[in-house]
Amino acid sequence: MFDSFKKIFSGEGEEPVSTTGKPDISREKSAELYEKAKLYFPGGVNSPVRAFKSVYGTPLFIQKGDGSQIWDADGNQFVDYCCSWGPLILGHNNAKVREKVIEVMQNGMSFGAPTALENELAELILKHNKYIEKIRFVSSGTEAVMSAIRLARGYTKRNKILKFEGCYHGHVDALLVKAGSGLVTFGETSSAGIPKAFADETIVVSLNDKEALLKAFEDFKDQIAAVIIEPVPANNGLLLQHKEFLQYLRNVCTQNGTLLIFDEVISGFRVGFEGAAGYYQIKPDIITYGKIIGGGMPVGAYGSSAEVMSNISPEGPVYQAGTLSGNPVAMAAGIAQLTELLRLGFYRDLNNKTEEFTEAVQRFATARNYKFKVFTIGSIFWFAFTDKDIRKAEDIDPASMEKFKKLHRELINRGVYLGPSGYEVGFISAAHTKIDLEKTKRAIFDSLDVVFRDK
Repeated sequence: MFDSFKKIFSGEGEEPVSTTGKPDISREKSAELYEKAKLYFPGGVNSPVRAFKSVYGTPLFIQKGDGSQIWDADGNQFVDYCCSWGPLILGHNNAKVREKVIEVMQNGMSFGAPTALENELAELILKHNKYIEKIRFVSSGTEAVMSAIRLARGYTKRNKILKFEGCYHGHVDALLVKAGSGLVTFGETSSAGIPKAFADETIVVSLNDKEALLKAFEDFKDQIAAVIIEPVPANNGLLLQHKEFLQYLRNVCTQNGTLLIFDEVISGFRVGFEGAAGYYQIKPDIITYGKIIGGGMPVGAYGSSAEVMSNISPEGPVYQAGTLSGNPVAMAAGIAQLTELLRLGFYRDLNNKTEEFTEAVQRFATARNYKFKVFTIGSIFWFAFTDKDIRKAEDIDPASMEKFKKLHRELINRGVYLGPSGYEVGFISAAHTKIDLEKTKRAIFDSLDVVFRDK
């Protein structure tokens, strides 16, 4: 039984040639590169979802990106809605980001010492974000979350963390418990290699479930250091929460002396410059951010009040360090990108563009009576083969991913690139033009017709 289950998620035995829509694009060079990569890396990749195990065909090896477009090793061109999993809000190879990076790189790429660029990016963020007073730069979203959890434990002198099923917070040991993202893609709910003792410090409840939340606080009274949530859960579908539930969560944390952590690695600077905190106007105690603050470069950050952040070393007893924290190249890219995001009307234009696009796709599906729903917030969207309102991970029907596999193949063959998993969201950037979006809409319409015709 396990072997057959494994095959479902490994793609073994799948016919690689499309028999329903457009002929499959050539992947000859990508296939050669993939076979070679399997000699060097586990599964041939350096991050699991890239292996294309939940969709058809061999992984595409990307050679170039510019604006809204990417090109693979075989020369195939795509309109890209993955955007490096979100941070490329200005599109690929943005000229202002590129020029700033080149300018700074001429003076060196890493010093392991302070630079004025760190001050400049921090001021840019803090001056326009009323929800945090001090910030610490790190090298990834996972590192930001790991550091935020340690800070919460050090500040409260408590050990337990509460998270929500369907929210993914990077590959932190204590949080890979009923996580989303690539884990659900492969049909797993936790990772090997994590001691039970670590998982025992993590409490998991369902999203949008007030009773379960209250019971957790009753069962573990005065033991919960922090509650961590993606205020816009976007790693296991787009599980949009009502503001009322997030406010309820804020109130419960306050009443119990527990810190509320907003994991905004995806939503931060995406749904607005102040992220989901600003969108919902709810103040968490700690916020984590990801690669978007570095123009897609390897960077992350966590921020809080000056009082909470005073617990971080060298000012306080909570240790956290990193040679590449505040790396000058990443800081330069971030300065260039975030300056553009502060331009008057940037988010209005981007969000309007996304709204028009997603509404057009939904109108088409509804007119055809297709069991298909588009979820969206800001410039983030998610395609789900359902007619229900999904707010919890358990509301997603795993069988619906078979339809996504077909949709992904048809879109790839029509020059449209989505992330290779039906649990992942898509992103629209400032670089996507009306022509790009019209082409994509036509490709989606044709692809949905194929998917729902092929029963």
